[in-house]
Amino acid sequence: MKIAILGAGAFGTALGGVLADKGCDIDYYDSRLYKEKLSDVIKDAKYIVLCVPSNAAPYVLPYLPNNIPLIIATKGILGDQIFSKFEDYMVLSGPGFASDIKLRKPVKLTATDKRIIKLFGTEYLSFDTTNDRRGVLMCGALKNVYAILAGWLDLKPLSDAHESYLEEVEGEMRELLSSNGASTETVGLECGKGDLRLTCALPSRNYEYGQKLKKNPNYEPDNTVEGLSTLRRIVRNEIIVPPGLKHLTRILDIYKNGAKR
Repeated sequence: MKIAILGAGAFGTALGGVLADKGCDIDYYDSRLYKEKLSDVIKDAKYIVLCVPSNAAPYVLPYLPNNIPLIIATKGILGDQIFSKFEDYMVLSGPGFASDIKLRKPVKLTATDKRIIKLFGTEYLSFDTTNDRRGVLMCGALKNVYAILAGWLDLKPLSDAHESYLEEVEGEMRELLSSNGASTETVGLECGKGDLRLTCALPSRNYEYGQKLKKNPNYEPDNTVEGLSTLRRIVRNEIIVPPGLKHLTRILDIYKNGAKR
């Protein structure tokens, strides 16, 4: 079975390795690295796995057929509106560093469809499930924003301040999901509180960016920081933000006052 993976970064190749080990024929598309045409990569594919950075996704999606099942593994997309043309799409997300998956360390993710479990399930890769695609997408984007603030505050994992922060942020994420038509229960899954805990600490790129930004307000990251893309989308009013969210308001103020990269 041929599967097309769009995005040959760390996470895309980690997922591709899982599928290859299970006997799938994997073909990658990445405009930064390969010369193969997108149309050739997706030809005869039974599934398409989207792993491109979130800011690149809107430029790729218009060129994808709407009748091949799409698995969204890109984190940082705030809502499901851009997938409205697709007849069949599902979301894969959660607290899994690509390096851990490649080393076959135990990782648990969230899947919105049983076909994901059939495709990717192994002795080291397991899943919890929900049909709340919008909520899973939102969790995967919002946790990056809160990770930037955790780094900016220099919160140490397992400290009282860190644990209190995570608890308060989970409450804010529930309010955000509820205000945007998603299930608050999704925050309790691996894509929510599990990924939040993983990302609000090193070696998370978003957490590290927050630390460096606090020391140098003019710091410009060398690599993609997905939380910045999400902040831009929030400022553009791509989701409804209820009033009174202390931590989200704080990171938005930091962003608006100079962290615009």
